[in-house]
Amino acid sequence: MTQSVIRYSPRSRVRATKEFLRQFLSRGGAQFGILCLVLFLILAAMPNMLVGPLETAATATGDYLATPSSQHLLGTDEVGRDVLNLVVHGSRISLTIALLATAISLILGTTIGLMAGYYGGRVDVWLMRLTDFFFVMPSFVLALVITPVVLEVMGRGREILGFRPSLFVIIVVIGMTSWAFVARIVRSQTLSLRERTFVDRARVAGSSNFGIMVSHILPNLVPQISANGALVVAGAIYVETSLSFLGLGDPLQPSWGTLLALAQRTGAASAGAWWYLGAPGICALTVSLSFVLIGNGLDDTFNPRRRVIP
Repeated sequence: MTQSVIRYSPRSRVRATKEFLRQFLSRGGAQFGILCLVLFLILAAMPNMLVGPLETAATATGDYLATPSSQHLLGTDEVGRDVLNLVVHGSRISLTIALLATAISLILGTTIGLMAGYYGGRVDVWLMRLTDFFFVMPSFVLALVITPVVLEVMGRGREILGFRPSLFVIIVVIGMTSWAFVARIVRSQTLSLRERTFVDRARVAGSSNFGIMVSHILPNLVPQISANGALVVAGAIYVETSLSFLGLGDPLQPSWGTLLALAQRTGAASAGAWWYLGAPGICALTVSLSFVLIGNGLDDTFNPRRRVIP
């Protein structure tokens, strides 16, 4: 029995998109995640407009570890800088690193998983052994080992593509050490899709292997890639915060992890300066939770078997 090709009209695509958004936005977790994410994206996009230029030791206007007040809503740090100012500016650094690192991770994971699943044989074996290494070894451990070495080679005084070396290196290292999970997901789906009738028809029609992977298989992987990509962002924020906390961040462009490191070195916990530790920590935790909730919402919407029937 032959299988007919289903063609969707623009009107049916609009209806399908509206139905997807309705189901996705009907989940309370997804709504909370989107609301928090939009808020932090606004903070990252307009820090100067919201809290003014990034304060330095020379431009600090407060006292040593001053408690929250009407003048400094989140208190000050050890040199009198406004913590709210630092946290808002840090959101741009943390989110930029996380999103760019996730883009690298998704590109690597999708490419490797797609090739392994489609070609099979020795290509699959070798690529999966490489994936297993990165899958078994925690990405944070690999990043912790690789980052200082790369920073030493490149030198901290050099700028690349508009980023200071420390930020650029952290982006690349996180992206190159967190793609294994995506590759596994993409490979498993590709193994199933390559046996479908539409792939056989594309081969008979003369499509190349590259054309089949990009035009026929990859579009069917978008739901899985997008759902898992949100989870990768949450992991990238965790790794970036941890690396910066350990002193591998850029003190001239402080992220949330850098602020936590400065608070720890100052002894904010023992001094009772809970705002100094709490503000960047809660921000990193909230953004990570938001991406997890969004990823779970996408997974529930794309996968009918996970939907809860009231």
